[in-house]
Amino acid sequence: MNPTVSVPEPSPEARADKAFVRRLNLTQFRNHARLDIEADAGPVCLFGPNGAGKTNILEALSLLGPGRGLRGADLDEMARQGEDGGLFAVAGLFQLGSESRRIGVGLERTAQGQRRVARIDGKDAGPKDLAETVRLLWLTPAYDRLFAGPAGERRRFLDRLVFAIAPEHGQQAALYDKAMRERTRLLEEPNPDQRWLSLVEAEAAAAAIALGQARLEAVDALQSEISQRPDGAFPKAGLALEGWFESSLRQAQNAASAEADFIRHLHDCRPRDRAAGRALDGPHRCDLTAIHTPSGMPAQKCSTGEQKALVVTLILAQARRIASGLSTAKSTGVPGPNPLVLLDEAAAHFDPSRRAALCEELLALPGQAWLTGTDRNLFEDFGSRASLFDVSPGQVRAVQ
Repeated sequence: MNPTVSVPEPSPEARADKAFVRRLNLTQFRNHARLDIEADAGPVCLFGPNGAGKTNILEALSLLGPGRGLRGADLDEMARQGEDGGLFAVAGLFQLGSESRRIGVGLERTAQGQRRVARIDGKDAGPKDLAETVRLLWLTPAYDRLFAGPAGERRRFLDRLVFAIAPEHGQQAALYDKAMRERTRLLEEPNPDQRWLSLVEAEAAAAAIALGQARLEAVDALQSEISQRPDGAFPKAGLALEGWFESSLRQAQNAASAEADFIRHLHDCRPRDRAAGRALDGPHRCDLTAIHTPSGMPAQKCSTGEQKALVVTLILAQARRIASGLSTAKSTGVPGPNPLVLLDEAAAHFDPSRRAALCEELLALPGQAWLTGTDRNLFEDFGSRASLFDVSPGQVRAVQ
């Protein structure tokens, strides 16, 4: 049985400056039958052996925003194995200045089967509501060699960064994917309806322009944020989006002309795409590239440690962008949804000086960070400024 584990009540000053998770409750989630954690406004560090359930806690937090969480797992995979019903629940109490919001998500049984439900302060909530309440950024070991892996992984990583600041980005991506799948299906027909095909291509082009512009704007803004920072433990990067579509979009006079150009391109490339069985151009083919500025080396040729440092550079830059005031909640007088940063095994591959620098970067953010690691010593640079929890199979214990 997991007792409630807690730390002292945060000061009024901490509440005024931070947006943070005050309490997290898990029920029948992964290997946690029940877990109730209370935390202060500062970073939260979870340490313990592999398999103890540290990443499961971060995954639960990631479900309090829109999307499928940091693992992208199916809902039925998250329910604790061996329990009757296969249902789970995750609830978080978020402190936003002097205001608090309760977010709950879970797997619920209905007459039609099981479905995900989400509520904010007891009221049903959709993805947009979740995104406007909490902005999530995360890093897992899967990203340690992001720049050496396939382009699709880098696109998904970039889209997560964009989505954290522009919730509508996910909808545009879904609209584009749906339209392009329909186009491919129509091209497979011996005599497709030309009018319908043109309508589908127009829908795809509209979503493509929105998708591409959001990515380009995000990369430009990240580059600006990175470039204006002083040199430090986390290297500067030269970022670019590569691809025929992105190049065309940058050269277009405006969004309307770019959309018209892409519609014509899709029309002209029908025979080629029919033969290939897929569209060979579009935002689904772009690639995020980076240069490790201190060495001038392409990121994919850097060591695992330097690649991870570059990815952390991007995460921190986007967290600062979110915290700088790009918030849908400014009109309420309540601090906006400052970023909740989830870092799984963040200290792996980092030397002591870089671990210390990461601690200082995270402490400077107005949003909260949750970190995992196998050893308590990985978080010693936080000193008394973080909440530490010892995670072992079946229990979580607050430590001083």
